[in-house]
Amino acid sequence: MIEVQGVSGQRVAVLGLGRSGLSAARALRAGGAQVLAWDDNPAAREVASEEGFEIKDLSRDGVFDDIASLIVSPGIPHLYPQPNKVVANALQAGVPVDNDIGLFFRSFSGSGWEEYDQPPKVIAVTGSNGKSTTSALIHHVLDETGKDVQLAGNIGRGVLDIDPPGDGGVVVLELSSYQTELARALTPDIAVFTNLTPDHLDRHAGLGGYFAAKRRLFAEGGPDRAIIGVDEDEGLFLAGQLAVGRGDDRVIRVSADRKLSGPGWSVFARKGFLSEYRKGKQAGSIDLRNIKGLPGAHNHQNACAAYAACRTLGLAPKVIERAFQSFGGLPHRSQVIAEKEGVAFVNDSKATNVDSALKALMAFDKIRWICGGLAKEGGLSALVPGFGHVAKAYVIGREAAEFSLQLEGLEAEVCTTMERAVARATEDAQPGETVLLAPAAASFDQYDNFEKRGEDFIHQVMSRL
Repeated sequence: MIEVQGVSGQRVAVLGLGRSGLSAARALRAGGAQVLAWDDNPAAREVASEEGFEIKDLSRDGVFDDIASLIVSPGIPHLYPQPNKVVANALQAGVPVDNDIGLFFRSFSGSGWEEYDQPPKVIAVTGSNGKSTTSALIHHVLDETGKDVQLAGNIGRGVLDIDPPGDGGVVVLELSSYQTELARALTPDIAVFTNLTPDHLDRHAGLGGYFAAKRRLFAEGGPDRAIIGVDEDEGLFLAGQLAVGRGDDRVIRVSADRKLSGPGWSVFARKGFLSEYRKGKQAGSIDLRNIKGLPGAHNHQNACAAYAACRTLGLAPKVIERAFQSFGGLPHRSQVIAEKEGVAFVNDSKATNVDSALKALMAFDKIRWICGGLAKEGGLSALVPGFGHVAKAYVIGREAAEFSLQLEGLEAEVCTTMERAVARATEDAQPGETVLLAPAAASFDQYDNFEKRGEDFIHQVMSRL
């Protein structure tokens, strides 16, 4: 556990008692704070009460009169579409509002570090798509090479649940826009921005607010190294703002779309080959085409970002390549779960929006595509470039018929349930084809989350093999 510093003797309120909220409460108590906890869910309050935390309704008037700060869980809105009442009360009372990420960064350094040969470092990864895979891939490479490395944040353990790092230790954090927007301290040694596509727009009042939330990772103190995906305008702009000149190698530009040139430091992938250039000369390369855990151009972008992060720590290209070969991918993200009689079955349940689903479609040929669910704003027209890879669509979800009408030009069968979709796709699939779950929609019409949806897909596939 990372004990929170600077809170001894203070009364600190925690709103939201899920994984991150309880973790923050424990770390605050370990740092000497008196913790007052609240969650609208009675079951969550009961769990916290059993751990000895004082339960207090933070929505009542005057409750913040003697509270030093409020720690908010990421799912609770603090500004848009409107502030949670508790957050609004805290702000009106002049009480600082923070989250577990802010607590982590202000408490990360520990006593005894002056005796370390190499101070521990933090690599923080954000972006719209690929941040989980990029974070996990960095962790995998460092772990394979014997580094003392921990994975936390939006993936792995809660940030305050990790062990205090040792000499030369590395902490890899995946951070969502909800986490970066509110954190009062953001000081990673290395920061990664994968890409930006529209998402969570209601929470951030539009694309500009969403980008601003991501950008804070690079603005609040600034990392020593910034690894920026430049395939969208926002990334290109961010890289330009961070660099002081064309040859500034504190900024590493990353692309899975084109060759990058210039005197600076860049890593890009073209036609399945990763290339690293520094000062106009090639410094490393990797053939990504046969790495099963990283299929498709979107994963090649993740590979470029992870490669760049590992290179900043001094790892050689060949060392990184060997570790890439043993990377198995993440559950529910382009996860190859089975192959039978020339047919591959791939679980990409995490493809909850149109952009991530399109990347999944572009990664495979001759697809039997299982899609559908709770559709997001904007429609499905952006998926059209991937339709040429699809042999047939099998649509699930409560509104499967309406969803299928948006797949103009594709043969689509309304299946409604995962069981029927997998059965029909398996029956139709021919050798050389891929049965792909890439829903392009949220899961909440039929499942608690995308993980449950992916698990159902796996169960249905395995029961037929």
